[in-house]
Amino acid sequence: MRVVFVCLGNICRSPLAEGILRYLVAQKGWQSQIEVDSAGTGAWHAGEPPDRRSIAVAKSHGVSLDGQRARQVTDSDYFESNWLIAMDKNNLSTLERRSPTRGTQARIELLMAAPRGEHQDVPDPYYGGDQGFEEVYQLVWRGCEGLLEQIEQELNR
Repeated sequence: MRVVFVCLGNICRSPLAEGILRYLVAQKGWQSQIEVDSAGTGAWHAGEPPDRRSIAVAKSHGVSLDGQRARQVTDSDYFESNWLIAMDKNNLSTLERRSPTRGTQARIELLMAAPRGEHQDVPDPYYGGDQGFEEVYQLVWRGCEGLLEQIEQELNR
């Protein structure tokens, strides 16, 4: 099973989601069953590490973002992933619009789509302060817990 989290530049929200889901997957010992990655719909930050504030908030909760580098979503993500998880409706729309028309297997969904959460969009904390990153972390954590429950149900079928 392969999950790719997607936000705009792949330096704030989607790296947090990647780190959190990897952490949760490791807690269950499922690293050999679930591959986790992240990407952006844009390539502005390609090759860069996550935003320092994302790294700091993750680290404060015992989650590592080490080794992550921003990249843009590619066609292979649609073909090789089971899930493309968008952080907000704008990125969801971009993913749907760019999707190759045939042969893809990836389901494209919002992270906080019901029943995983009360919010639809994970807000972009980039232009705000540190508190925005903590709020995004908490929201993404809840979304990843819900997503992992859904993945677990699928793995047990």
